[in-house]
Amino acid sequence: MTYSSLMVHLDLGVSNEALLQLTADMAERFGAGVLGIAAGQPVQMQIMYGNGYMSAEGMEQDRALVANQAAEVEDRFRAVMRNRAHSLQWRSTISYMELTNWVADQARGADLLLMASRPDDPRSGSTKRLDIDDLVMRLGRPLVVVPPSVAALDLEHVVIGWKDTRETRRAVLDALPLLRSAGQVTVVEIVEDAEEMASARLHLAEVVAWLEGHGVVAEAVTEPLSGGPAAQLEAAAAVKHAGLLVIGAYGHNRLREWVLGGMTRDALRHPARCSFMSH
Repeated sequence: MTYSSLMVHLDLGVSNEALLQLTADMAERFGAGVLGIAAGQPVQMQIMYGNGYMSAEGMEQDRALVANQAAEVEDRFRAVMRNRAHSLQWRSTISYMELTNWVADQARGADLLLMASRPDDPRSGSTKRLDIDDLVMRLGRPLVVVPPSVAALDLEHVVIGWKDTRETRRAVLDALPLLRSAGQVTVVEIVEDAEEMASARLHLAEVVAWLEGHGVVAEAVTEPLSGGPAAQLEAAAAVKHAGLLVIGAYGHNRLREWVLGGMTRDALRHPARCSFMSH
């Protein structure tokens, strides 16, 4: 199992330099092709949703601005990826419709999506109507969420945030190519009920044995819950100086306030490190 095709989502009107460098490094690491995508929504949509008005001339100028931004992003994408990716593709769209489905659809031919974290910010410009929470649920592919300033994927130490769910099992399977490249791997479970500690240690031992069967040497850590579970898992990753956190994205109901739900929200908007997730 490897990643032969990467997809990177690039934002319009901002610098994507760090994300592009990280993507190029991963393309070289895996000998992968790269599909670059950008999706823009004209500012007039923001005015229309606010019951405002824009003239026909203003609408055309606005659309032209978004098109120019997309062209600039494509130029930079091709410049950074040249001679580093096995192959290159580019797709962009300017749409008056909600953008999430379009982005998810492009992933049909990709193994992994790379994208920058997206804080909740009303000033986020022409891509503001990309609903990142819905994207995670619809994508059908794993994704790596990258903090804005991170230009290389640090695999010296990888932490897996374990909860015995199908989402976590799927995420760990999808992350195997990265886990095999890691210097150290630690599987951490926050145990909410002290009476379940012995059971947690037993099933983490199974996880570690399964990883070993796939060429990944890992250690298991179980911790009793001592506060907010998402914050506790993040603290465990910080102690290990982890460059990558692997988690399952949400559960059956993404609004549930359990550890992976909290971690998903934090990873999507305010990540302290790169986060690999799968739903």
